[in-house]
Amino acid sequence: MMMHNWFECKIRYEKIAENGMSKKVTEPYLVDALSFTEAESRIIEEITPFISGDFTVADIKRANYSELFPCEEDAADRWFKCKLYFITLDEKSGAEKKTATNMLVQAADLRDAVKKLDEGMQGSMADYSIASIAETAIMDVYPYSAEPDVKPEFPEAANR
Repeated sequence: MMMHNWFECKIRYEKIAENGMSKKVTEPYLVDALSFTEAESRIIEEITPFISGDFTVADIKRANYSELFPCEEDAADRWFKCKLYFITLDEKSGAEKKTATNMLVQAADLRDAVKKLDEGMQGSMADYSIASIAETAIMDVYPYSAEPDVKPEFPEAANR
């Protein structure tokens, strides 16, 4: 299982509106990286082809998402932050214990987000309840993917 370190990076640039006027906007993006430095480098690399003119990385902060449920549908153009409670029983006291976790779901609207979250959680053995779902301002998500031709630094380690 691969662990992700998500960073929310805010990009500030001048955008041309439909009326032809330019205005400064700040848009958040989510990047999978090992450090703040790598997150900044990756977001600059990912955003450069799409933004003409100057832009700055206005802010980078850690984003605490345990899982992401992306969607390929054209209509699913928004990201929803879902707070879930996993319900476990304490064996000694018999009391229910709730553990909160955040997940990100790509969907068309709130109903679609609930549906996609339930579909994504189908394989889970744990009992859970949805505490809240809210639309985020996140424009896009860039998960880490290794280049197919990258060789491991120590190939003999894979043979152990």
